[in-house]
Amino acid sequence: MSRNRGWLMCGVAANAVVMCGQALAQDAENTQDQGSNTTLSEIVVGAGVPKVAIDTPQAVTVIDQEAIDEKQPTTIGDIFTQIPGVSIVGSDRIGGQSFNIRGIGDLGAADESKIIVSVDGAVKFYEQYRMGSFFSDPELYKRVEVLRGPASSTLYGSGALGGVITFTTKDAEEYLQPGETGAVQLKTQYNSNKDGILGSVIAAYAFNDQTSVLLNGNVRKQGEYETGNGTPIAGSDFLSFSGLGKVTHHFGDANEQTIRLSYQRWQSNADDTAYSQTGTLGFGTIDRDITDQTVILSYENPASDNPWLNLKANLSLSDTHVVQSDSSLAAVSPSQLFQDGEYTYRTWAGKLENTFEKSGAGFMNYLTIGTQLSYQQRLATSTSGAIGFHPEGTDTKLGLFAQDEFIWNERLTLIPGIRADFVNLEPDSAISGASSMSDVALSPKLAVMYKFNETLSLFGSAAHTERMPTLDELFSTSGATGTYPGGRSASISLDKETSNNFEAGFGLSFRDILSADDGLQLKTTGFYNLLDNLITTNPDTGLATAVPYYVNVEKAEIYGVEIEGAYESRYAFGNLAFSRIFGKNTDTGQNLDTIPATTLALTLGGRLPQYDVSFGWRGLFAESIATGATSDGPFAGYAVHDLFADWTPEDGRMAGWQVRASVENVFDKVYRNNLAGDDGPGRTFKLTLAKKLSW
Repeated sequence: MSRNRGWLMCGVAANAVVMCGQALAQDAENTQDQGSNTTLSEIVVGAGVPKVAIDTPQAVTVIDQEAIDEKQPTTIGDIFTQIPGVSIVGSDRIGGQSFNIRGIGDLGAADESKIIVSVDGAVKFYEQYRMGSFFSDPELYKRVEVLRGPASSTLYGSGALGGVITFTTKDAEEYLQPGETGAVQLKTQYNSNKDGILGSVIAAYAFNDQTSVLLNGNVRKQGEYETGNGTPIAGSDFLSFSGLGKVTHHFGDANEQTIRLSYQRWQSNADDTAYSQTGTLGFGTIDRDITDQTVILSYENPASDNPWLNLKANLSLSDTHVVQSDSSLAAVSPSQLFQDGEYTYRTWAGKLENTFEKSGAGFMNYLTIGTQLSYQQRLATSTSGAIGFHPEGTDTKLGLFAQDEFIWNERLTLIPGIRADFVNLEPDSAISGASSMSDVALSPKLAVMYKFNETLSLFGSAAHTERMPTLDELFSTSGATGTYPGGRSASISLDKETSNNFEAGFGLSFRDILSADDGLQLKTTGFYNLLDNLITTNPDTGLATAVPYYVNVEKAEIYGVEIEGAYESRYAFGNLAFSRIFGKNTDTGQNLDTIPATTLALTLGGRLPQYDVSFGWRGLFAESIATGATSDGPFAGYAVHDLFADWTPEDGRMAGWQVRASVENVFDKVYRNNLAGDDGPGRTFKLTLAKKLSW
């Protein structure tokens, strides 16, 4: 049996084991009664009616507040370790994390724009050499959704070749029970690797039945973490401050209409930190301050008694600002990389959409139409003036979209959709020979699901999307280096990328298997993504004349399979996530270096309901792979094991307390995600204490 086939059989066999007795989900109503939610039973709210993740014709994973807390995350990347098809690119440093979905995501090619990341509807984007793309703290969020594949482009924006990640911040309502006026939650967490500490305060107050406010402040500090053999990772220490303020006001008939105003801030000040945050390289140290701010004003009117009105509006400002100075290499290198400078991405955006409802004998129909406008500035200054590898300019987008969801007899679901984004890229006048670029990016799709019965459903989709080159890809330049003796020129002739993606799969849902009211869900998705004009850094090195910084790869293909499973009962629970992805440049036949290793993530646990205790084991298994984000391959396979226990008493004198403990990487394994620039943390003990007070 080949290794590839063996891994696929392993994934199927693992699912069979789960189906036979140990592991994973039921519908949202039952899991809430049992005090735990699973990623497949979580409600997904998009166009049309709310639905569970297993009943959507797209690969969607939902991580709720309970799942976030159970992970005891130190960084944003810790949240995603057990989602199929999702990997963290870069490192475990706080300033070096980006995302990879289904083999899409590469720090070396500005791939941050191929995955759309949003916070409460505000699109987040950042690109800088040897830096990550998203800076935040897990304590700010109550929910994360991951939509895999380009079909999500219709509602979220063209060019989502990999998919979409949406973060939802916390609300006061989650901390206030009926009849309560105010609540305060105090939380602390200790991380032994290396002496990490978290201090968090959440305060919620309801002025009346209509208006409430939430304030959240967090301080997180950690030393340089150590790998399984005790090696410290330089620059992984950090001190960060984050906060969230949100005011929510309900009004109108039955208080259905909602207006929210929120401000979110994350800040890290680091002296003598590693210049390269995405991996250990010989770039020395630098003083670097990172500040990320998001301001959002949103309005919702579901108008339950009016089928022609379900309105959502969102205005946002996203500002990510990096100041760096005092490089240890500034005195010995003339490169702008090591000069004092400031880098900024600032985006103003607005989105308006409405869903029209129509029902009849045996059918329901939901038509969503909307528009989205954004204006993004890319700013950069250094002691020597304009920065060639971080060109300034503006990116203006106007999107128009429509999506219809037709449900017949509660069995057949059809979702056609189309989006057009009108894009204008305007370089700074100081960029020699550069001119503005305008084009249209189209994103049509068709998804279908047929539910044979309460147990079996089949689904499939076809989606096309186009991604315009970014300012970085079009206008970046660099002088002569050892790798590029002739330097690199602006890539003004780049073509837009296109993706044609096809998916098919099935969902299984079982009830009352081993005990009354237990449940098992399984969702399997196969996908094939054909990419034309894929943008990547120029491989033609060593030439005496200048070469374009970026080039198009004529054709590439990425395909694979994902399996998600969940089991839930009163006394036992579990989750499974398996992904196997292939990708190659079809022009050269070479494998793409953005493809993650085959992985299998398992969780098995139990509960003692009478004591409000849960406990369990998590395992992450990765196959060896030859390619990755660095030239350090081949990368060995590995197995990392975690143990955890939670105590959340609901009654008695300890009600309102949360106690969580875990041991991560129990056997102190030395391992590396092939898309990371460094080895992962060694054995780590975590302890979290939280107490809620309310009145």
